[in-house]
Amino acid sequence: MNQMQEPDALPWQRRRVMQALASGMGLWGVGAALPAWAHHGWSSFDQTRPIYLQGKALEVKWRNPHAELVLERGAGPLPAGLAQRAVPAQVSPVDGPALLAKAQLPRRADPRWMVELAPLTRMGQWKIPEITAGAELAVLGFTFADEKGEAILRAEYLFLGSQVYGLRSSPAA
Repeated sequence: MNQMQEPDALPWQRRRVMQALASGMGLWGVGAALPAWAHHGWSSFDQTRPIYLQGKALEVKWRNPHAELVLERGAGPLPAGLAQRAVPAQVSPVDGPALLAKAQLPRRADPRWMVELAPLTRMGQWKIPEITAGAELAVLGFTFADEKGEAILRAEYLFLGSQVYGLRSSPAA
């Protein structure tokens, strides 16, 4: 990576640079060696500490392997009644009420977070409208253990207006 790159560059911008370098040099194997920020499985995240973020989408990438957005955090405490909010059932066993009850704000003060949503096919199964820059939303999800590394959140639930969407799996029938 270029040492002169701005430190607050977005993860997908760095990924795009790495992919362009790999493509331009004809090194197809470099793609497999991209740093961990290129794509994260659930096991990369601390699932014992659900984090709640609320704010405005600054930039949205509506694409696979999953939709992504940059969220500019709003200030303030957890919303009143969050623990009692109803969450939809998913095919995967997710204890949504327990996650909401354990929700907390992040310890780190980053004003912008990269949020990984779900693959577009799953977003379609939930009938989630395409999110655009400027949209107000909230997410409950997980970040890295001890909040080390980049400010990335893997969303478990997405809150758009009065709607709540589960993102780990398809809606339960």
